[in-house]
Amino acid sequence: MIAFVKGILVSKEEDCVVVEAGPVGLEIRVPLSVLEALPSLGEEVKLYTYFQVREDGMSLYGFLTPQDKRIFKQLLGVNGVGPKAALAVLSSVSLEDLRIALVSEDAKAIAKAPGIGLKTARRIILDMKDKISMDQLTESWLAANRAGGADEKTADDGLAGAAKEAVQALAALGYSMAEASKAVKKVELTEGMTSEDVLKASLKFLAFM
Repeated sequence: MIAFVKGILVSKEEDCVVVEAGPVGLEIRVPLSVLEALPSLGEEVKLYTYFQVREDGMSLYGFLTPQDKRIFKQLLGVNGVGPKAALAVLSSVSLEDLRIALVSEDAKAIAKAPGIGLKTARRIILDMKDKISMDQLTESWLAANRAGGADEKTADDGLAGAAKEAVQALAALGYSMAEASKAVKKVELTEGMTSEDVLKASLKFLAFM
């Protein structure tokens, strides 16, 4: 199994890239989100890869993070969802929004992907919603809003707890999980914030949603 590929970005196509890793040029299929985030040609890249062997050939799929790769593999585990459909989902819906859609059972959000109907979207939710937790939802928020200071992990743990409590409080107020999660995601999490702070900031965003 090829866990990741690190090398020089040689070319970009509509749905794939070529990475020069040593004497070999590897063609790697990627979702649109990866394509848009890649550096210029000639620069070094690192993609976390999934190698698939089928009767009709072999394919290598690449992602920016291990989390993206894990979601892709989970999508492949859904009955009726192949690599093309899985890439379409990840190209049309951000990882954060996909997690929110799964938790809130928002089939319409997933069905925005080309070739994914409501029936397939509901099947994806049914198979994957129990694999997504609030911990995973807050994981990406914290990645974009890292707390400063020497004890960063402790600060992050505190912010994660505050974010989760704020989502739960909003849900108790009658907001849907999708609305609550999107509002909390918009809050710039900073060190020392309590769940009440996050809740108040989230309510301001909800007023304009």
